[in-house]
Amino acid sequence: MTSLTKAEEEVMQIIWRLERCLVSDIMPHYDELKGKPTPQSSVSSIVRILEDKGFVSHKAYGRTYEYFPVITKEDYSKTTLNRLVSDYFEGSMSNLVSFLVKEENIDKDELSELIERLKD
Repeated sequence: MTSLTKAEEEVMQIIWRLERCLVSDIMPHYDELKGKPTPQSSVSSIVRILEDKGFVSHKAYGRTYEYFPVITKEDYSKTTLNRLVSDYFEGSMSNLVSFLVKEENIDKDELSELIERLKD
């Protein structure tokens, strides 16, 4: 699976949330995220790139395109996490968890909850 740029990921997050949308539906969410108005042509270009990369597809209603995700957020998250672990933690989830504990990004209660989930 191809990785996404920051802008592509931001738009994809909106599409995952909306599920089916027009570019005009994406605009207010993207503008809010950026804190300023963005040209519709810029967002439209990003959506076309996402389609070229196989993340979204569309259904045409005349000249209007309704976009929807083809790749689930869960699948992308899994791939991205595996790439992160592979590239920065020597392929070890244990190294990732150790890093999170060391950096205090995860507390003992959260760690205990994860351990309990693993036991199920």
